[in-house]
Amino acid sequence: MSVLLLAEVTNGELALDATAKAVTAAKALGDVTVLCAGASAAAAGESAAKIDGVAKVLVAEDVGLSHRLAEPAAELIVSLAGGYSHIVAPATTDAKNIMPRVAALLDVMVISDVTGVVDVDTYQRPVYAGNAIQTVKSGDATKVITFRTSTFDKAGDGGSAAVENVAVPATEGLSSWVEDKVAKSDRPELTSAGVVVSGGRGVGSEEDFKIIKALADKLGAAVGASRAAVDSGFAPNDWQVGQTGKVVAPDLYIAVGISGAIQHLAGMKDSKIIVAINKDEEAPIFQVADFGLVADLFDAVPDLTEKL
Repeated sequence: MSVLLLAEVTNGELALDATAKAVTAAKALGDVTVLCAGASAAAAGESAAKIDGVAKVLVAEDVGLSHRLAEPAAELIVSLAGGYSHIVAPATTDAKNIMPRVAALLDVMVISDVTGVVDVDTYQRPVYAGNAIQTVKSGDATKVITFRTSTFDKAGDGGSAAVENVAVPATEGLSSWVEDKVAKSDRPELTSAGVVVSGGRGVGSEEDFKIIKALADKLGAAVGASRAAVDSGFAPNDWQVGQTGKVVAPDLYIAVGISGAIQHLAGMKDSKIIVAINKDEEAPIFQVADFGLVADLFDAVPDLTEKL
């Protein structure tokens, strides 16, 4: 069995955390070849070659692959697909856009958000907001899979895979880049942070979210939010944690003013240690929390920040 893994490459740099965790999952399926694609991908290819468990790295550089457009990326992958039994990627925003197109072009199914590999044909994935685990067995000649990386350990370094350049096929130009609007922050990226502090509707307002930010800054943490907080305008969309937001599994997750709706729990319940601060002692969040504090967050959070 052989596996083609689409690496996460942004502005020529390899997203090492997501890619290395996907390598861990892919190694259970066969020999792993990593594809680094973009207008500039050589440096990313060199980084991918150092990941333990990578047998070979393919580098595809072309201006048409810039800005992570899904159509040319999918056509590139399909042009390489003939020699691989599995085509996989971390379940990032880019991969969720690209991999269904790859599956459609190959006329196979896509198996998304895989959290466990049973064997080369059989996989586990969460359904019903993570309340059940579905076991899927595929009979497709080529398996197209995205891995939920929060459930896999990061592969180590020390690899020395060969790096090879590959030709990029001509595309039909079905899409074109207009602009990127990137949120800049000095804090860690939410999905890869070791500590996350999230606020919910109980925080009350965008202005009061400053106490969440202050605690996060003290801990060197990323800031998250529940959907209720995002929908209320307290926090930007890219902070949302949950079934319809980002899935995180940090070493420490602090939930402040979050009741613990099932949709939010689906996005953070794999966290190693969960701390909940809520004045409602019946809040569902306390059922999954390792440590719970029943208190007014406007007293508890500033006090905790000061003591830290």
